[in-house]
Amino acid sequence: MTIVLEPIRPKKISEEIVSQIKQLISKGELKPGDRIPSERELASMLGVSRPSVREAIMVLEAMGFLDSRQGGGTFVKALTEGSIMDPLAKLVEQRDPELLRSLAEVRMGLESWSAYLAGKRATAKDIAELRRLYYVMEKQAAKGGWDSEVDAEFHYAITAASHNSLQMHVLDSIHSLFHTTIQVALMEFYQQEGHVQLLLTQHREIMEAIADHQPELARQKMMEHLSMVEEKMAQLLNEKGK
Repeated sequence: MTIVLEPIRPKKISEEIVSQIKQLISKGELKPGDRIPSERELASMLGVSRPSVREAIMVLEAMGFLDSRQGGGTFVKALTEGSIMDPLAKLVEQRDPELLRSLAEVRMGLESWSAYLAGKRATAKDIAELRRLYYVMEKQAAKGGWDSEVDAEFHYAITAASHNSLQMHVLDSIHSLFHTTIQVALMEFYQQEGHVQLLLTQHREIMEAIADHQPELARQKMMEHLSMVEEKMAQLLNEKGK
């Protein structure tokens, strides 16, 4: 029997850097949107030369893991970015009611599971971030309603608390689509008396279920909240058809 073996080739330093950063991304220690340290900082942390770091970053960019912005640093990309967003972007910009209802249904699946996992895995730091965002919403609610951006951040923080890196990448890739459903829903709900307080209560119940590490309750409360959003999107669709 003839055995064919290939010579073992020592890895280049840049390849080792690529491997380490990919591992941090896959574990969720580097999340979509996170800024990675500068070339100088990485070189110091790893004990290697800046050219090796630069080469590794270029490789990671080519592979779709990182995105360098002129004068703004280098950031972790959502691994699914672009594949879902592009065909839907124009419809979302037009706030197409049918698409918004579909997005609300997708949110129910993804975010109820995120809430369940967060209820099992959320750390003290995760819970502190949820409370911080909730208090911002509570303060703004006293003036009639909160900004859609803080609402989106609250929901993203729940997904981050799931500590499932793929879940975070999937949600990040369609974050702007979800943000549109939040914007439209908030505008509609704010026109109805009592809905600001109802929405605030729903967010608090989700947060407390996660903080108390009750995953099934967290999932249930998220479903209740997003079911109301889906009903509003369906109502908008019916109104358009009249």
